[in-house]
Amino acid sequence: MVYEYTLQEVAPYINWIYFFHAWGMATKPQAEKDRLRQEAIERIERHGRDYRTLAVCQLFDAYGDGDDIVVSGGGVGEQRIPLLRQQQQGSECLCLADFIAPQHARNAEPAFRRIALFATTVSPGLETDFAHDPYEKLMMQLLADRLAEATAERMHEQVRRRDWGYAPGEQLSISDMLQEHWQGIRPAVGYPSLPDTSLNFLIDQLIDMKQIGIRLTESGAMKPHASVSGLIMAHPAARYFAVGKIGEDQLRDYAARRGLPLAICRKFLAANL
Repeated sequence: MVYEYTLQEVAPYINWIYFFHAWGMATKPQAEKDRLRQEAIERIERHGRDYRTLAVCQLFDAYGDGDDIVVSGGGVGEQRIPLLRQQQQGSECLCLADFIAPQHARNAEPAFRRIALFATTVSPGLETDFAHDPYEKLMMQLLADRLAEATAERMHEQVRRRDWGYAPGEQLSISDMLQEHWQGIRPAVGYPSLPDTSLNFLIDQLIDMKQIGIRLTESGAMKPHASVSGLIMAHPAARYFAVGKIGEDQLRDYAARRGLPLAICRKFLAANL
C-alpha cells in the first residue's frame, strides 16, 4: 500500500529532540530551541503545497527460522530475510527473528505470524531546491530527515489501527507514540538491530521502493537521503537491541545465508566486526 501525506499532516509527528540534536543545540537554552522550531514550522507552512512525503508498506505472512525471517504473500513466493544475533558475552543473544512465531508453533497469535516491510521518503526537492542559500539548504535537509521519520510514525499508526489492524482500539497521543508506547517495534535498516544497509536490496525486491521514488546506491543507502526503511513487528514482547560486535563464525554464516561473498558482507558489516 502506498501512502501520500502533506507536510502539514505529518508535521505533528516530528520528534523535535532529534532536530535540535542535528543542529548541535541539544543543550542550548529552550528559547533558542523554540526559535529554531518556529523557523522550521514556518517553512512547513510556506512549502506545504509544493512538496509531499510518501510511504510504502506491505504486509506478509512470516515465520521465524533460526536467525532468518521467512516471508511470503504479497505476490511473492517464500523469501528469507537473514538477520544478525547478539554474540558478545553478557548480551541476551537476541535476534529480531525471535519475535516471529516459528513455522510449526502451536497457538501463536495471528499477528505474530505476520510482518510488515516499509519505506518512507520525501519529495526530492526538499533536499535539492534550496542550494542557493547555505542556511536554507541545511534547514530544509535537516527538516526533510525529520519529515521522513514523522511519515514513518504516521504510517505506522495507520498500519497498527487499520491496515494490519492488530491494535484497532489503540488510543495513544502523539507524545506517547514518539516515546514508542505502541505495541511491537519498528526497527529501521542501518540502526543497531538492523546494521546491514544492504538489507535494503531485499526489502526493495519485496515492496518496490521505486514506486515512491527511492533508489539504492551500491551499498544499499537510499536516495533521497531523507528516507527510512525497515520492519514492523507486532509481538508485545518485541524490543529494540544493539547487535554489537559479531565474530568471524557469525559473519561466515550470515554471508552464506545472504548468498553473498564473504568479502562483500565484511564490507557491509565493518562496524560490527
